[in-house]
Amino acid sequence: MENSEPVVPVHDDVVSPVQQPEPAAPGASAPQPEVAGQAAKSVEGASSQIEVPAKLIDQVIGQERAVEVIRKAAIQRRHVMMIGSPGTGKSMLAKAMAELLPKEELLDILVYPNSDDSNNPIIRTVAAGRGKQIVAAHKAEAKKKIQFRNTLLLILVIGIIGYAFITYQWLMGIIAAAFVFMALRYTTPREEAMVPKLLVSNDTKKAAPFIDATGSHAGALLGDVRHDPFQSGGLETPAHDRVEGGAIHRSNGGVLFIDEINTLDPHSQQNLLTALQEGEFPITGQSERSSGAMVRTEPVPCRFVMVAAGNLDAIQGMHPALRSRIRGYGYEVYMAESMDDTPENREKYVRFIAQEVKNDGKIPHFDKSAIDEVLREARRRSNRKGHLTLKLRDMGGLIRVAGDIARQEGATLTSASHVITAKTTARTIEDQVSDDYIRRSREYELTVVEGTRVGRVNGLAVMGTDSGSVLPIMAEVTPAQGASGSVIATGMLKEIAQESIKNVSAILKKFTGKDVKNIDIHIQFIGTYGGVEGDSASISVATAVISAIEGIPVRQDVAMTGSLSVRGDVLPVGGVTFKIEAAAKAGIKTVLIPRTNINDVLIEEKYKSLVTIIPVDTIDEVLKFALVPENMDGFLSKLKQMAVRSTSVFAEVPAINKTPA
Repeated sequence: MENSEPVVPVHDDVVSPVQQPEPAAPGASAPQPEVAGQAAKSVEGASSQIEVPAKLIDQVIGQERAVEVIRKAAIQRRHVMMIGSPGTGKSMLAKAMAELLPKEELLDILVYPNSDDSNNPIIRTVAAGRGKQIVAAHKAEAKKKIQFRNTLLLILVIGIIGYAFITYQWLMGIIAAAFVFMALRYTTPREEAMVPKLLVSNDTKKAAPFIDATGSHAGALLGDVRHDPFQSGGLETPAHDRVEGGAIHRSNGGVLFIDEINTLDPHSQQNLLTALQEGEFPITGQSERSSGAMVRTEPVPCRFVMVAAGNLDAIQGMHPALRSRIRGYGYEVYMAESMDDTPENREKYVRFIAQEVKNDGKIPHFDKSAIDEVLREARRRSNRKGHLTLKLRDMGGLIRVAGDIARQEGATLTSASHVITAKTTARTIEDQVSDDYIRRSREYELTVVEGTRVGRVNGLAVMGTDSGSVLPIMAEVTPAQGASGSVIATGMLKEIAQESIKNVSAILKKFTGKDVKNIDIHIQFIGTYGGVEGDSASISVATAVISAIEGIPVRQDVAMTGSLSVRGDVLPVGGVTFKIEAAAKAGIKTVLIPRTNINDVLIEEKYKSLVTIIPVDTIDEVLKFALVPENMDGFLSKLKQMAVRSTSVFAEVPAINKTPA
């Protein structure tokens, strides 16, 4: 290509999508005068004056569609399924729904012994608070009967022993007294066995109950019958007293929340569906340790609103009929992972900081500089230009760690320096592993950052959600061993990564003009012990293979990331910020990224002077920057021909005549 993009230093190219700040010193917080918006101005930058809404539904930020659905579902008592990444507010919305449910009369549930069939306990419902009164009255009555029986028994025993003393038949008297005592003790009815058991109590609840049944086994979810070590001899526990209510019964009249719904086994999901449809579910033994194989209560009320949640893979693991029930009688919501970086949304983020400080109750409030730094980190973690992340659980962790550091120092307010320190202290496991891997790979020369090598490229990858790593890729070309050539890739490549490798052959034909059927292409991903997924290494693979075929060295001070189309276009990828920071940590000087990702880059100040970012649009641009040919003129000529082949494809395609319908 004649006109190529000049190499641009990162501190000139990478700016906030909201404003254009002046370059800051390494390690300092970038000044952002409008970060806190009107809220920050009204409180002079501190979060202590921000008013936190009383209701949970009003504390949710960035999930307007989900909030609207929850409000509607609460009024109509509809079921809801929320799908999205962890930490985006699913459990908070479920709790908020319990607050919004119509104030219905809550019920206590009692289980009574059944005189006709002891293995079929009777279920009764009463108004909330009445259950304890009924049980207390039965216990008092049973206590009176027991005292009266014991008094009569004592009088009878004393009479027998007294008569024995008068007639001087002491031994016979004692034996007779013992016999009468044992006979009456185990033959008279046990009054305490007739006392009902309070299965579900709502006497202290003023709002609809919220039950989190995430990870519950079948017994905890559906109810169970406890094991009884004494099965006979008059010592056994009555069947009704061994019955235990499940989460579906305790959530009667309220909300049942189950996160990672797909982790429930199919049998539990089927029973859950039955409970949803019928509004009642009998309790029986659910495990091999329960003694409830013969015990089955009457149907127990369980009219709850179900809020199911999970990641995208949760849909595949759900029982089809259960999901159909939720869809048919409720809503499905996909949780947003980021929101637009607007003044209004920044105000909401400031309120979120105030909420976290208030809920924690032990950390100091944040001043304006700390708020600015939290918002800057929210931009970084969004991985999208002009957005703020909504993975608020992670951001809440950063806020609490920063507050802990400020409190340890005795500061009255948390400042930017505390947030910057917290970002280092509260690093994820993946980030720590990445740093350790980069150090070890440099020691053993797995990562090379100087000179040139044929068939070797420094790719970039993401570990977890907020850390990057250098991914060395090597390629070698050998004569085909079979009837036709093949592409052989190693390094625990997963499905998408394997498919992206197939696109390389099309690029090779276009650049080299050669048919790959006569050669075998070997591609190795170095150090990928956890596997490789995604197509962001496509341009790295193509560069390594072209280098190996043509024998052209690759610059090792260059790293790259980008997806690749079969036509050679460099397509956007995720995690560019963290990938660039990983390259800077490894000592790499230049990073090639898709041009469409340039506004997504928000690297830390300390890395800006260490690395230069070059945005690219096509694979020929990548090759021009990365390869170091001996014959530069011939190399540039090939790149021109590559561009000509790409455009000539369209010239050869005949026009399609469109006939009106």
